[in-house]
Amino acid sequence: MRFHLAFALVSMAALLVDPIAAMSQDMLRSVDLDSPEMTTSEMTRAEVDALLKAVPQGDRRTVELEGKRLSHLDLSGLDFSGGNLHLVKLNRTNLKAARFDRAVLNQAWLIDADLTGASLVKASLLGTQMQRAKLGGADLSSARITADLSGASLIGAKLAGADLSADMRNQSMGLMRGVLKSADLRNADLSGANLARADLEFAQLQNANLANCNLSKADLAGADLSGANLAGADFTETDLASTLLPSAAALAEARNLDKARNLNLARRPN
Repeated sequence: MRFHLAFALVSMAALLVDPIAAMSQDMLRSVDLDSPEMTTSEMTRAEVDALLKAVPQGDRRTVELEGKRLSHLDLSGLDFSGGNLHLVKLNRTNLKAARFDRAVLNQAWLIDADLTGASLVKASLLGTQMQRAKLGGADLSSARITADLSGASLIGAKLAGADLSADMRNQSMGLMRGVLKSADLRNADLSGANLARADLEFAQLQNANLANCNLSKADLAGADLSGANLAGADFTETDLASTLLPSAAALAEARNLDKARNLNLARRPN
C-alpha cells in the first residue's frame, strides 16, 4: 500500500512537471523495494523474446515495455535496441550481453541488475535507479546518463563521449546528474565524457581514461585517480578534497587544475 501511494504521488507530479524530473534520485526512501511490484515479473523470458522478435529488424523503436515488471528474470543476450523501457522494473535481472542501444530507460529500475558486457550505446538513462548494478565491460558510449549508479561496478566499461552532466533545467525536483558514488571505474574509458557537476565521490578511477573529460564542478572528493589519464581533462572548480591524485606527469597534462577546489587537501602519490 505504501508503494502504491508513493507511486501515485510521483505519477501525479509527472503531469505537472517534466516527466524525467518527476522522480528525484532520493525517492528510494519512499519505495518498498521488497514489494511484489519491485521484485516480480509479469512476463516470462519466452514472452519477452517473442515480443522483441515480432518487431521488424531495424524498427525496434516500436518495442513497448513501458512500466513492465521484469525483475529477477534471465533476459541475457536479448536485443532491446531502440525500445521504450520507461519506468520498467529490472531489479536483479540478468541482462548480461543484452543490447539497449538507443533505448529509452528513463526512470527505470535496475537495482542490482547484471549488465556485464551489455551494450547501451546512445541509450537514455535519465533518473534511472542503478545502484550496485554490474556493468563490467559494458558499452555506454555517447549515452545520456543522470542515473544513480552508486556502488555500481563499471570495471573496463566504455563511457566515451557519454553525458553525465547535471540537467540544469529541472532543479526544482533536485539536481539531476550522474551519480557514481563509490562506483568502481577502474580501467574504464571516459574519454571525452561530460562529467560536469557529476558526483564521483569516493569513486575508484585507477587507470581510467579521463582524457578530454569535462570535470568542471564535479565532486571527486575521496576518489582514487592513481594511474588515470588526465590529458586535456578540465578541472575547473572540481572538488578534490582527499582525492588521491596520479603522478605529477599526469597532472601536468590536465587543464585548469589550478582552478580546482580543495586542491590543497588532495592526496599526492608516494
